[in-house]
Amino acid sequence: MKTIAIVGFGRFGKTLYRLMKDDFSVIIYNRSHLAPGEAPKHQQTIVVNNIKDIYRADVIFYAVPIESFESVIKSHRRFFRAHHLLIDVLSVKEYPERIFKKYPAGLKTQSLLTHPMFGPDSSKNGFTGLNMMINQFRCSNNNFQFWLQYFRSKGINVVEMTAKEHDRLAARSQGVTHFIGRLLQGIKFQPTLIDTLGAKKLQEIVKQTCNDNWQLFNNLQTFNRYTKTMRLAIGRTYDRLYNQLLPKRVDQGRIVIGIQGGKGSFNEQAVFDYLQRHKIKQFKIKYLYTSNRVLQYLHAGKIDYGLFAIHNAVGGIVWESARSMARYKFKIIEESSILIKHMLMKRKDVGINQIKTIIAHPQVFLQCKKTLAVRYPNLKQISGKGDLIDTARSARAVVRGEINKNIFILGPGQLAKLYNLEIIDRDLQDSINNQTYFFLVSR
Repeated sequence: MKTIAIVGFGRFGKTLYRLMKDDFSVIIYNRSHLAPGEAPKHQQTIVVNNIKDIYRADVIFYAVPIESFESVIKSHRRFFRAHHLLIDVLSVKEYPERIFKKYPAGLKTQSLLTHPMFGPDSSKNGFTGLNMMINQFRCSNNNFQFWLQYFRSKGINVVEMTAKEHDRLAARSQGVTHFIGRLLQGIKFQPTLIDTLGAKKLQEIVKQTCNDNWQLFNNLQTFNRYTKTMRLAIGRTYDRLYNQLLPKRVDQGRIVIGIQGGKGSFNEQAVFDYLQRHKIKQFKIKYLYTSNRVLQYLHAGKIDYGLFAIHNAVGGIVWESARSMARYKFKIIEESSILIKHMLMKRKDVGINQIKTIIAHPQVFLQCKKTLAVRYPNLKQISGKGDLIDTARSARAVVRGEINKNIFILGPGQLAKLYNLEIIDRDLQDSINNQTYFFLVSR
């Protein structure tokens, strides 16, 4: 009876042991001590705590985490001898192939690449009919034929292939399955009273894949060079399917455009400029106040186009927009610009001496920084939270008494006409060429 060793007695190490315990003398080694009752009670099995004792066996199976494989082989190589056969059971194959080539060097130790395409859950009712990949690699013909026939004698469907071919196929098989399982777990995919057979099968996938720890999932996805391509393909396909299910037009009779600002804002001026230049007569504007909400509505199919400011000649990047653009995918239809002039305004029923604060978008303060320092050095500068970050929305809030009325508004002169405000000072922008650039975007 051959003596084999199993390095690593986790979930798969136990599965491997269950497969072979009646046919071999088994030496078990686990990095951490086994819990009481976890050590097997079999007359042909011993548990060792010393690495050297593992190599009393002729054949050593490595059932260790993928990310630990190199460090295990490197630290064990001083015990390798010519009569040893080293067998990995990792879920990736090019990686252990590379490690076996790296360690040991100059010795005749044999090595065999395998991947049992099953686990503790899928093999709980036996091993018959399950798949297994094998590659002779650096293994003698006698040893290779022995293990090939042994696994087949257990009813396992053994397939010979190269490490490269295995990883390419596994990325689109096991890799996809585990990735979909984690996706479904992430949306809390649960059984219902009206489940179809397909839904039940998906629940089985979630249960099977998510019983494995995150380390295994992460290693499956990161140590196989083909899985990144698979994940990108899933992402592109998801985006395409998602967009195909949204209406081509929100309103068949007119174009619906969501803008970053409110009524009277520079965003409104920019969108009117676009509509006029393109001679668009049938349209509806949704005032969404923030760049994030514009892109959110676009992604959800609630608007046809979105418009928001991205850059100013003086103030630089509009960071509100930049952060929002990082969260969403979209197509840039057009970049345009308009000349920006900032006015200082207040409610007509409020005295100038009562006001100690100016409210505006953060980008506005950047555009008027030098002028404000000279003309109004003692006024506190604030920007609203949420929708109130938009100057036009803040102006409406001041007029309606939603926020303190004793506040100056710094923004487009159009707000004075719209809300009957008094203009106190004009052209506070630091440059006469104060151009702001806007993106018009679609899904």
